[in-house]
Amino acid sequence: MTKNIIKLLQNLGIILSLLVLILILTAYTINTDIVTNSDIIYQYRTIHNSEGIGKFYLGREIAKVMGHEGSGWLERDSRSYQEKPENAINNLELKSTDIVADIGAGTGYFTFRMSPLVPEGKVLAIDIQPEMLELINFVNHKENITNVETILGNVDNPNIPPSSVDIALLVDAYHEFEYPREMMLAIIEGLKPGGRVVLLEYRSENPMIMIKGLHKMSEKQVKKEMKAVGLIWQDTRDFLPQQHFLVFKKPDISL
Repeated sequence: MTKNIIKLLQNLGIILSLLVLILILTAYTINTDIVTNSDIIYQYRTIHNSEGIGKFYLGREIAKVMGHEGSGWLERDSRSYQEKPENAINNLELKSTDIVADIGAGTGYFTFRMSPLVPEGKVLAIDIQPEMLELINFVNHKENITNVETILGNVDNPNIPPSSVDIALLVDAYHEFEYPREMMLAIIEGLKPGGRVVLLEYRSENPMIMIKGLHKMSEKQVKKEMKAVGLIWQDTRDFLPQQHFLVFKKPDISL
């Protein structure tokens, strides 16, 4: 009888030790990888990359937004040969009547290079920072540009009119979206059936590209996140010196 009691107590000790271990691991998980009930598609970690906001989507940490204080970097002279923006714009194959949404337009670097190509259409320059839009409106007024319209977006909605846009262009912006899923779903709603989403993102596959890690994305990750919102991958072109040029399509509702 005594031996049985001792054996039982030993087994209980093992069980209690395992329970304590489980509780410790659970507590660590809760502290470092919290999923909230109100925002279940995102994960939040207290220990994270200093370049990010501690919020994760489909395994990727979201990068901090570059503020309007960095607008000079967007307009740097070296950008023309380091990134070849004219090549990117040529590959958009814009029609003169296209409505283009420049999401995360910043200073309008791409906006004002696209607007002459859509004389019968227009470019919607969209940003969440009013200071950036003020810079674009200043150029609009100074140069008397009539086919560029500014739109103040929200962190979860670019405020594009429904089914109004032929192409949504996101240049080095998507990785900073605080609510990437909501933003992309709203962009898709703003696209016409069969409309295209084109993303330019610094290639994370190449460690020699001197851009901070969270401000680069792999082709695989971009495809994963676009597929999650229902976009259809069309093409990936790596003709640019540093960036992926990824093309996705909104499904045609007639299909």
